[in-house]
Amino acid sequence: MLNRIMVERVLNEALSRGGDFAEIFFEDKMTSNIKLVQGEIKDSLSGRDYGVGIRILEGTNSVYGYTNSSSEKELVDLARSLSLSMSGEATVRPQTMRETLYSENNSIKIPISTVGKKEKVELLKSAYHAAKGYDQVISQVTTAYMEEEQKILIANSDGLWTTDSRTRVRFAVSATASLNGELQQGYYAPGASMGYELFEYVDVDKVGVEAARIAKAMIHADYAQGGKIPVVIENGFGGVLFHEACGHALEASFVSKDASAFGGKLEQEVASPHVTAIDDGTMINGWGTTNIDDEGTPTRKNILIQNGVLKSYLVDKINGRRMGMESTGSARRQSYRYPPTSRMNNTYIAPGHMTHNDMIGSIERGLYAKNLGGGSVNPATGDFNFAVMEGYLIKNGKIAGPVRGATLVGNGIEVLKLIDGVGSNLKMGQGMCGAASGSVPVSVGQPAIRVSSITVGGRKEDD
Repeated sequence: MLNRIMVERVLNEALSRGGDFAEIFFEDKMTSNIKLVQGEIKDSLSGRDYGVGIRILEGTNSVYGYTNSSSEKELVDLARSLSLSMSGEATVRPQTMRETLYSENNSIKIPISTVGKKEKVELLKSAYHAAKGYDQVISQVTTAYMEEEQKILIANSDGLWTTDSRTRVRFAVSATASLNGELQQGYYAPGASMGYELFEYVDVDKVGVEAARIAKAMIHADYAQGGKIPVVIENGFGGVLFHEACGHALEASFVSKDASAFGGKLEQEVASPHVTAIDDGTMINGWGTTNIDDEGTPTRKNILIQNGVLKSYLVDKINGRRMGMESTGSARRQSYRYPPTSRMNNTYIAPGHMTHNDMIGSIERGLYAKNLGGGSVNPATGDFNFAVMEGYLIKNGKIAGPVRGATLVGNGIEVLKLIDGVGSNLKMGQGMCGAASGSVPVSVGQPAIRVSSITVGGRKEDD
């Protein structure tokens, strides 16, 4: 960690030629990844990310630089170089540093450093055998274990001095089914901001079986037929649709630049009254949870949409200046190499009261999207396209046979208004989100939801 006298000197240098705010972000992050293919170790990589980023703000303008050195000379030189971009004369002096401590949202029971590689490999092998032995159509299985431990220090010219320690563990299984020259893949990857105690809650054999189950179901599926039909999207990772199609458009990095379909719509109805959407950076041991954001602001539970009405955006410091709004504890970055910007943490649609049977039972013909895959979205318009990793036909009020090749195509704001049913079975899924400030861990979630009408892309089997 850096010492305070040195930090004060660096901040003074950063503001020596103008600017009204300066910030230092120090990071020391250890990562380890082990991957097995067909039960044999393919990769076993460990690394360390160590460095310092310096940012200077002047109104709504900013300049950022970084170095992997923590020597005083290197940091003072970097601050001096960045300060040359400012207006010319110092007008602000850094305030006296005062340490700020925050509540602990991610307690650790078993530090990852206390568990050897051999034990982790055994978990990977066990999941491999569970997935490979699920059915003879499973032709290939990849298992992966990922861990990281990040220590950060944030200090700024407003007198903030704060630290955070973050540990994350994730376990992933990818299973491929082969039949008649065709391939289908299933994937499942739970994770949390906790230590090795994750495996007190996650049964790796069940993770393997779930990935294999999806692959097998889809290899035997007929091709989906396109059309505009009702769709029930299952809980958990189904929340990625809201994350991508709506969540990004609620980030101040888009709103402040008039590049969001939700711009200027606070306190307006933007969704069905069934929809309450939340981003919660304090969710205990959540994959996207931290105690503070990457500007040192405490994370919090932000209600974005309440009963269909837009209540808040996700705001960081500089975009907050552009919008005249306070930070919501939503500034995030992949590492010291990136300046922070507004990002999601753990984003979900809140539970409702509709039963699964009620959702399905009233649909004559529709799609049950049990698991969603990847997709793309334009935050400025809200237009999206998502692959359905696991889907089933709904026929006469019942779930019928599996269908593959389905995609969901539509507009985020329009779909929000067409949600006419929200279940009570909230579940979270874990993933990585890439944007201007790099790739960060996020949770997405929802109960099962029903969309009254959405365009489903597909094809007939003989197409």
